[in-house]
Order: sequence, then structure tokens, then C-alpha cells
Amino acid sequence: MALGWPISVAAHGGGSSGSHAGIAIPSLTHGEMAVIDPYYGRVITLAAAATDTDETFRRVLNFAQIQRSYCLWGVMPGGISDEESPFNECSHAYLAAAKAVLLRMRTMKDEMVAAGDLVSEIDAALVRNNLSLILCRFSGESFNTADLIRPRLSDIVLHAKSLATILMALLAAMAGMWWTARVLRTRPLLTE
Repeated sequence: MALGWPISVAAHGGGSSGSHAGIAIPSLTHGEMAVIDPYYGRVITLAAAATDTDETFRRVLNFAQIQRSYCLWGVMPGGISDEESPFNECSHAYLAAAKAVLLRMRTMKDEMVAAGDLVSEIDAALVRNNLSLILCRFSGESFNTADLIRPRLSDIVLHAKSLATILMALLAAMAGMWWTARVLRTRPLLTE
């Protein structure tokens, strides 16, 4: 995991990595983020299968997928719900991009019906759970495909849940390697 982490790690609030020449992605509220998160896979699957795309659509879709990997694929505890999590801002970014992709698919001839149904499901969940107006410090932040948001390593160390998750993953990996080495070392050699 440490080898896959980007070397130049940027921060919350200005954690962008590139120029501002990309495609603007509108912000989303904290409540929208919580509701869209369970639909992320369906949105991306539908978008990946879209046939009548253009470069803008593909770039925003690509941004959503890359940005999600910087958020460790959404598995960090509190990345969605905890405003103090170092993964909260990058979660806002990939879910805002997923929302932008979904809304764009409503205008596409071949995806219009499926995207419209998905938008209706998400909209109903927002209303049912009274989450459409729940805000956090990143709710007003818009994003750009030229700027990837990366959690700051120092913030991860200071956030107990994130640090515990990473340490547990490293411990499990080390235990797995130890167990594999032990099994391979004690395996009897095949003789002729």
C-alpha cells in the first residue's frame, strides 16, 4: 500500500495536483454524498457501457475512477460520514464526478432511460432521508478534472480510524506473508 501511495501528497483545501485547465465539476452536499455513495458502482457501470460519449464525458468519468483510487476505493472508515476524515474531501470529489456523469447521461439518447431511473432512485432516497440540505466544510467546494485531491499523510496519522485501518491492513499483510513463508519453508521437497 505504501508503494502505491503518491509521492507528492497534497492536502485538504488546496490539495490539487495540476493546472486549472480541466473540466469543472459542480459541488455536492454532504447529504447527497452519503446517498450517492451506495450508487457509485451502478453509475460507473452504466457510464462505462455508454456508447454515445464525448471527450468531456470520458474525462469526468476517468476523473471519478482515478479520484476514487486516491480515496483508497472508499474503504476508509468515515471517508463519507466523518468531516474530519482525511478522506472526506477526496470522497466529495469522486462522488461529485459520479453525480456529474449521471446527470450528463440523462441527456444521452441511449442511456437516458436507465440514467433517469437511477436519478429518480437517488432523488427519492435524498427526500426520504432528509439529506439534501446536510452540509459540511467541503459541500460548497467544486472540483476540476485537472486537480486530483489527495489525503495528506499527516492527517491520516492524526485521524485514529484511518490510522487504525491502515495499520490493521499492514499487520494482516505481514501476517499473510509470514504464514506463506512458513508454509513454503516447511513444505516437504518432492523426490524422484
